[in-house]
Amino acid sequence: MKFFSHFGRYILMLKSMFTKPENHKMLWKEFMHQSVEIGIGALPIVIIISLFLGAVTTVQTAYQLVSPLVPQSTIAQIVRDSVILELSPTVVSIVLAGVVGSKIASELGNMQVTEQIDALEIMGINTKNYLILPKISAALLVIPCLIVLSAVLAIWGGKIAGVASGIISEDVFDIGLRQNFTPYNVFFALSKAYTFAFIVSSVPAYYGYHVKGGALEIGRTSTTAVVVSCILILLADYVLAALML
Repeated sequence: MKFFSHFGRYILMLKSMFTKPENHKMLWKEFMHQSVEIGIGALPIVIIISLFLGAVTTVQTAYQLVSPLVPQSTIAQIVRDSVILELSPTVVSIVLAGVVGSKIASELGNMQVTEQIDALEIMGINTKNYLILPKISAALLVIPCLIVLSAVLAIWGGKIAGVASGIISEDVFDIGLRQNFTPYNVFFALSKAYTFAFIVSSVPAYYGYHVKGGALEIGRTSTTAVVVSCILILLADYVLAALML
């Protein structure tokens, strides 16, 4: 019953975001602010994770392909498809659930506990539209861009690691990247990116907006929001793979 209660309140929150639009100029300003906060704030960790993710994938793939019958260009193909289909969208989204999700939950939770949201409601402002919609919209714009950047950097990092360690030459790696490339994989990765971006932004916003208590509850709510977001990301990852592949 608790699940259905949370789910119903979550759907009502999403519905309330569009019932009474606020000033469009104010929403645009908040949208741009959230885009910068989410994008620039998460950029360093995304870059670091992506480079090492690609490097480790290349080294481990080369370690497993010990047969002389398998061409070296296969390493690049496996790294490319692994990064695009799974590693960049899923791993980066889970990391962003911790970085961005906890920030959204704690920010809204602090506003709820200090009664700032109540003050805005008394002024006649649709707080769900003003506080939550810009965060979700910004995440839907910025997080897929971060995932695309992550995929590019991971492949580049894999290439650098392979060449630097002598596993594969640069020319062979480039040949493997172009072999048997399926453009549908990019569409699938973007579908996952937008789905995960919605989860990363909306679930912590729900938990932060409905927090009750004091500072201790804000911390617990932020942790719960991150855990639930990660579980939903993994569940959505399986469902999308079953439906689209």
